[in-house]
Amino acid sequence: MKIAFLMDHLESIDPTDETTSYLMYECNQREHDLYFLEPHDLYIKSNRIRARMKHITVAMDQPLTQYWNSITQCVKREERVFEDVTELDVLFLRKDPPINFKTIEFLQLVKDEVFIINDVQGQANANSKLYNLNFPEIIPETHITRDPTRIRRIIDEFGGDMVMKPTAGYKGEGVIKVSMRDPANLNSLINYYVNLSRPYEERNPVIIQEYIQEYQHEEAGGDVRILLLNGEILGAMRRIPRNGEFRANIHAGGRAEKHEATESERDVCERIKDKLIADGLFFVGIDLIAGKLVEINCVSPGGIPRINRLNGDKLERKVIDFLEAQVEERRR
Repeated sequence: MKIAFLMDHLESIDPTDETTSYLMYECNQREHDLYFLEPHDLYIKSNRIRARMKHITVAMDQPLTQYWNSITQCVKREERVFEDVTELDVLFLRKDPPINFKTIEFLQLVKDEVFIINDVQGQANANSKLYNLNFPEIIPETHITRDPTRIRRIIDEFGGDMVMKPTAGYKGEGVIKVSMRDPANLNSLINYYVNLSRPYEERNPVIIQEYIQEYQHEEAGGDVRILLLNGEILGAMRRIPRNGEFRANIHAGGRAEKHEATESERDVCERIKDKLIADGLFFVGIDLIAGKLVEINCVSPGGIPRINRLNGDKLERKVIDFLEAQVEERRR
């Protein structure tokens, strides 16, 4: 198969902890033709969506870090290949957030001719944290507004801790815990988040969400990351915040622990499964606290390396198995 990875600079990635490197390594081990490109490499010629790509040709059976060094050097010296995107069998969208909407516009035109994972329109929809509102019965109490007075009233009436965060973002950026116990700073934080100096219609809407107390439970604190492949559980881990930190994200210093999905977590996965598949979101990471859905990550979701190390698994093999089956079905 011809498989292209639209992603970040190779040199910016630590291959030992990035899901993308594991997926590319597995493709190379299976002798698929691999290509590398970035968002700005898409263009149009004679009404066709084309791409400036680098063909990755490196030896098999190398250790992962050596493999990554090999493909980095390969990309530096390899001449670009100019091809119609539809010549590809699979296009992996693994560019870190924020989502590039120009890329979405280009690829929307060929989504029926090449298997794109995840679907471009599905990513555009689910990129926002508002996508969780498709499942109101399994998410924490949630409010979204750009009105500082309303935000203050929501926090006051709720009475306990709440989480405030932007409607877009990743790796825990901009996620804070607020309450009326710190009134001196609360107004300043609210005004900053909504960008109060702007006219009302230009302000930033923010999410104010119930803070789930089980997050700080001594035995089962933090949150749970579950990777889903075609709606089924691929793997899971628990993420524990470091001392003095509110967020459990690995990039915020959280640590990963082994975890087996509970009955309530499996129920959440079942409830969201059909919607994800219908939107072409075949490979996603979801975050849960005490059985409630708090995040759906569809833009370059991660977790495979750490779950592999915790469980002695090779989850990337199942992902590539899925791709091969999808391509074979489309060919038939």
